[in-house]
Amino acid sequence: MIVSFNVRSLLVLCAVLPALALAQPKSSSAEPPPAAAPAATAPAATPAGAPADAAKPADAAGKPALGAEEANELKVRTLEERVSDLKEKIFRTKARLMNLQEMVIGGDITTGSKAVLVHRNEMGSSFYLESVAYALDGAPIYNKVDVDGDLEKREEFEIFNGRIVPGNHQIAVQLTYRGHGHGLFTYLEGYKFKVQSSYTFSADPGKVNTIKVVGFEKGGFTAELKDRPAIRYDVDVQKEEAARAKVPAAAEGPKK
Repeated sequence: MIVSFNVRSLLVLCAVLPALALAQPKSSSAEPPPAAAPAATAPAATPAGAPADAAKPADAAGKPALGAEEANELKVRTLEERVSDLKEKIFRTKARLMNLQEMVIGGDITTGSKAVLVHRNEMGSSFYLESVAYALDGAPIYNKVDVDGDLEKREEFEIFNGRIVPGNHQIAVQLTYRGHGHGLFTYLEGYKFKVQSSYTFSADPGKVNTIKVVGFEKGGFTAELKDRPAIRYDVDVQKEEAARAKVPAAAEGPKK
């Protein structure tokens, strides 16, 4: 009986199992697995050798923010550009002033006068000429600073030679000397001596005013050093025709 019951049970299971298998829904083995949640992206590291600006935060315009050092460099460049613009404006202004100067002291060739200004150095060895500055009727006509003795070693040289309008004119001079000590007077090396002077002369039509501006020591050895530097004016006035006649004669030289 037990054997027959088991056989019947097996037959029933064999009949039921295929039906259950047909009743279940088929699952697709190709169904993709559920997508994983996106991972949080980390900020990209700046590659080695890349400029530091790539890692800096951007401003409202999208440009990299500048550091303190770069901001200072930008300010310096801006100032340099402004200085260049100012230099150009000064140059243009100077050119206009030179044109005005020519109009003021140029005069008429036929009825005007002529002025010749000469600088002469008669100072002793205790004074070294460092700079000279000349102005005629307030307009600068000559400025020179000594370089390797090119000013101090010249005993005499011309400052101005040109036509001026008839009338009164003023020469303004400033000479700067440095004490040149030697022997017992080495203490002079630290001293500066500035001499300022002005001279007014009258220019007549058709005449040449030759004025030598001489730097010399006054008072001799009994005067104090600070009182010795002085300026004097040696003036020679001639008719223009006579002055012209002297030039060819001097150019020919002595006759054999």
